[in-house]
Amino acid sequence: MQILDELAARGLLADVTDRAGLTDLLAKESVTAYAGFDPTSSSLHVGSLVPVILLKRLQLAGHRPIIVVGGATGMVGDPSGKSDERNLLDDATLQANVIGIRDQLARLLDFEDPRIGAVMTNNADWTRGVSLLEFMRDIGKYLTVNYMMAKDSVKNRLDNESGISWTEFSYMLLQAFDFVELNKQYGCRLQVGGSDQYGNITAGTELSRKMGRTQLFGLTAPLLLDSTGQKMGKTSTGERIWLDAARTPPFEFYKYWFNVSDADVGRFLKMFSLRPLAELDELLAEHDRDRAKHVAQRELARALTSWVHGDAAVTRVEAANRVFATGTLEGLSLDELAALAETIPTVDIPRTELSAGIGIVDLLARTVAESKSDARRTITQGGAYVNNARIADDKHKVGADALVHGAMLLVRAGKKNLRLVRAV
Repeated sequence: MQILDELAARGLLADVTDRAGLTDLLAKESVTAYAGFDPTSSSLHVGSLVPVILLKRLQLAGHRPIIVVGGATGMVGDPSGKSDERNLLDDATLQANVIGIRDQLARLLDFEDPRIGAVMTNNADWTRGVSLLEFMRDIGKYLTVNYMMAKDSVKNRLDNESGISWTEFSYMLLQAFDFVELNKQYGCRLQVGGSDQYGNITAGTELSRKMGRTQLFGLTAPLLLDSTGQKMGKTSTGERIWLDAARTPPFEFYKYWFNVSDADVGRFLKMFSLRPLAELDELLAEHDRDRAKHVAQRELARALTSWVHGDAAVTRVEAANRVFATGTLEGLSLDELAALAETIPTVDIPRTELSAGIGIVDLLARTVAESKSDARRTITQGGAYVNNARIADDKHKVGADALVHGAMLLVRAGKKNLRLVRAV
């Protein structure tokens, strides 16, 4: 199956500037393709995985990815998909964000392959030395205002009462300049992105044509939307799902994908799993035979967590899930317990206190209860557990003998509110 046909079969193809021409080019040679990321934060989020998976699949098919981190365009702001102008960032913040994004992308693509290893660039390197007058003379003259105003990203803002500033209006030209410059420096012929970037991408192909240069191509994938048409990437409480483990812990990242609905899971699996489509079809058929087992959701959560955070994170998360499901530490090794403490909320208590014996009310108040009165109420209602053993006596003392491997014990209130206690 040719790469564009595979992208279409996986639901990763929205628009192509010249499908026949691009199909022919991709079949004949190894093509250099790029995607751009504006450094508005030091971390990417799950929506950013769409252009990254496009580059990943192209790389697996023998093509070379280029990452452009927008150190220059990030200072201007892309109006695409925005109803208001974003706040501009200072240079120090931009540079810190660029470094953070570079580190993340280095884990998602292969940068080591001598032939098709990914290349990281910053458009500030070829933009900041160009004066305004030079840019207007050499670039601005090729795209008419009429052409730019016809783009949805501009039209939508013109229809909005906040309008669009000249700063953001110029973004399209800057991105088009990036494409032409990447073609000059790296022989880049293809730009990929989400479907909201199609207007900016085609501005680059048009600029190259107007300048009499080689034909460039653009390819977009659908935005990451659920079956109701809502953008994916935020929890029910409105928190964004980041790729940075410090902002969204792997446990929460895994859970987010595990909770995807049956209506969406097949589509997302085909988009993001690196397994062959035939294997995914078999897995989805197994999922449909007994949806209560969540076979597809588990595979999706594993695939994305492994890609973003590594296989070890999947092992830790699934061990934590077993603890949440069973309420016990039984069967875990000392190493597994130590890894678990990186995933499940953990409270350190001096070993001397445990050796002397801690009252259950005090222990609950220090771990899973809001107060001692709340702890007593939990005990009275039959919801207090230590290592999956219900504690019904509010005078009970928990000693060092409860420590699994002499290191940790598990305190639980109800089914899901639990904490590890680590002896220190």
